[in-house]
Amino acid sequence: MITGSSMLSCLGDLDETYRALLAGRSGVAPLRVGDPQKLGVRNAYGIEDRGAAHSAAPRLAGRWLARCVLDALRQARIDPAGRRVAVVVGTGLRELHGVEQWYADGAELRLAELHFGTAVRSVLPQATEIHTLTNACAASGYALALAADLLELGEADAVVAAGCDTMTESMLAMIGRVGTSTADMVRPFDEFRGGVLLGEGAAAVVLERAGSRPDQPAAQGVLRGVGVGCDAYHETAPDRAGIVATMRDAHSRAGVTPEGVDLVLAHGTATALNDPTEAAALLEVFGTGGPPVTAIKGAIGHTSGGAALMSLLVALAAMRRGEVPPVVGLRAPIAAAEKLDLVYGQPRPARPRVAQVNAFGFGGVNAVAIVEAVDD
Repeated sequence: MITGSSMLSCLGDLDETYRALLAGRSGVAPLRVGDPQKLGVRNAYGIEDRGAAHSAAPRLAGRWLARCVLDALRQARIDPAGRRVAVVVGTGLRELHGVEQWYADGAELRLAELHFGTAVRSVLPQATEIHTLTNACAASGYALALAADLLELGEADAVVAAGCDTMTESMLAMIGRVGTSTADMVRPFDEFRGGVLLGEGAAAVVLERAGSRPDQPAAQGVLRGVGVGCDAYHETAPDRAGIVATMRDAHSRAGVTPEGVDLVLAHGTATALNDPTEAAALLEVFGTGGPPVTAIKGAIGHTSGGAALMSLLVALAAMRRGEVPPVVGLRAPIAAAEKLDLVYGQPRPARPRVAQVNAFGFGGVNAVAIVEAVDD
């Protein structure tokens, strides 16, 4: 059971992000990190930096992580003094931007700050164990899978699964080299998409067994299962077969059939390779007439390690509130996705019961989660 959650994106917290998605609003803005001309990227989905204590402080994703972990635990009403609480953090870039600032700008950076254990223990000193997974853009999906394993094995009474990243100049420079400097925003599955742009932020969920304590709050959703896989097909190109295998693994673990999935939160990076490959994989698994498909990167950018959990929290919000947000930035679907039931243009009233959340990373690192709504 998911008993607590929290999220921070360029659009705000989960409620603010969900409302912006329903309104079709994007958080894209001129790049604030580095020199746009030098990096070859003009726009990004950054969080306005108000948290640095002084000018010499580095910009660390751990600050956002700590905030989300604390908020999620408060929602779950967990007393860590009497419970074994473990934390699993998924990230793509760790604190690389802090290292860049230390090297180039002389920012004050302590070695301990490079491990997310420091940030987590600042709000949860009693954590029994803290793990960091660097599984590229599927990292928080992997964190969710490991969190579920820790519960199933009896290694913890509650587990916080989290994901976080901040954009780095090195990653921005790589994006600039593949020609997305002219991209005005991320446009998933759009015929005129210009490629991916980075976002940043953090997300966290608290997992517990149902009825494991008398004061357990009402669940926000049920994690049915997570499929993970590493097909190692290519350094950067996605593999349809690997993605299909991970989707089917998720369905098997969750005990659902494709017909039982009511909503898909796609990875949707707006890149030349990901969108048609993901569309083909979805059509292979669900066929035509499959579930509605939406994606959130047009509104909040590619948040790397946090992407899977952010999509999962939007899926849960849609199930609770009865509205599936549209794919922000999508105007004319690519031919490969024309047979998908893409939600775009406006929100769709619906009460999905079971949702699938896709997250795929470089190197064929894939994670697919299945979540179920709970009765009001």
